[in-house]
Amino acid sequence: MMDPDVLSNLPDNVIDEILIRVPFRDAVCTSILSKKWRYTWCGLPHLMLDSDFWKPQKDTSSFTTSIHNIMTRHSGAITNFTLCIQYWKSCPRIDNLLSFLSGKNIQHLVLRLPRSFELPSSFFTCLQPTHLFLQNCLLLPPPAFKGFDRLIGLELHDVTIPSKSLESLISHCLFLEQLVLNISDTLMSDVIEINALKLRSCDFTGDLATICLNRVPLLAKLSLRHYHEDWKKFDVANFLTSNFFESCSSLEHLHLDYTDVARGQEIPTELPFHLMCVKRLCMCIYLGSDEILCALCLIRSFPFLRYLEIQMEYNILHDMPALVSLEMEAFPDVISKHLREVKLIEANGSLRETQLIKLLLAKLPALVRMSIKPHTCLEQSAIFKRLADLREFERASPKAEVLFKLV
Repeated sequence: MMDPDVLSNLPDNVIDEILIRVPFRDAVCTSILSKKWRYTWCGLPHLMLDSDFWKPQKDTSSFTTSIHNIMTRHSGAITNFTLCIQYWKSCPRIDNLLSFLSGKNIQHLVLRLPRSFELPSSFFTCLQPTHLFLQNCLLLPPPAFKGFDRLIGLELHDVTIPSKSLESLISHCLFLEQLVLNISDTLMSDVIEINALKLRSCDFTGDLATICLNRVPLLAKLSLRHYHEDWKKFDVANFLTSNFFESCSSLEHLHLDYTDVARGQEIPTELPFHLMCVKRLCMCIYLGSDEILCALCLIRSFPFLRYLEIQMEYNILHDMPALVSLEMEAFPDVISKHLREVKLIEANGSLRETQLIKLLLAKLPALVRMSIKPHTCLEQSAIFKRLADLREFERASPKAEVLFKLV
């Protein structure tokens, strides 16, 4: 006959795996299932406290009581801890919580807090995480703070922090490998110099004029998205001539997203130097003259580029005039000798797209595949009709094929 208490006979590791995969509030409720499960949640290494944990939501007294119960009952290490209360109008005191976590060998710490909440000084003295995610808070490291000794990954979203303090934080985290900065322009007044000798991945969203990659010899993956609350335009000409990439000798993958550039300055044909390791280039741009010239400048500056992806921001003006800068006569030589795959996303069959496709097919001798994904909001048959002449375009590579991706 089957044992009526099946739950009590489950192996401990199976119970742990079950509880890790359910919301923490539900994990606590499993204490009523059987005697064996009564205190199992007290040893969970992963804790996520979000809006579902407090009923009613945004109740600071309930928060304080819940945190006290967790601190008094939890035993063992807590390797992953997440607190999500970013939609609360005010933040309760979390000093005791941080002190509690300091004795739990915390490794991954995620704090999504209400806007303008200043992290207490204990945050800088009692924790040594390997991965840190902060959102919305005010971060003011004390003068004596020398970074997090074990930090490998740092992610800051709309965190208020002085530029020099951010510079110091990054440079003093000697083992930092992954960096994500999503910072609105109102929070940054000066240029941030990034010095991180072990940094391998960097993702920056904000005003690109406020970031300088000073010493990043191991940086392999870089993502840059230009954003400014006042719609400040991206000075692409200055960006390309300012030696921005000079310290990126190990760069392999570049993602660049800019949709509104400042006009009037001459776009260089190449960077002041070549980056020999770049294999993948992904861009999100409008098909304006300067935007396209920037893309071509980067392609020429990455001699061993293998993969190019361009997401073309949709413009209702399908009949925009042709660009002289995209005429075949402007390109007597090949654009790239090693580029094998091109992917064009959100195509609408405009004249400028046709120019770009024609140019790439004619000037990429190593091209194997060009895939075109039409814009989802447009009639696909109309796009195919506009691009019907593709088969007649000259191709520098006899192996080049053009594919249409419908999904």
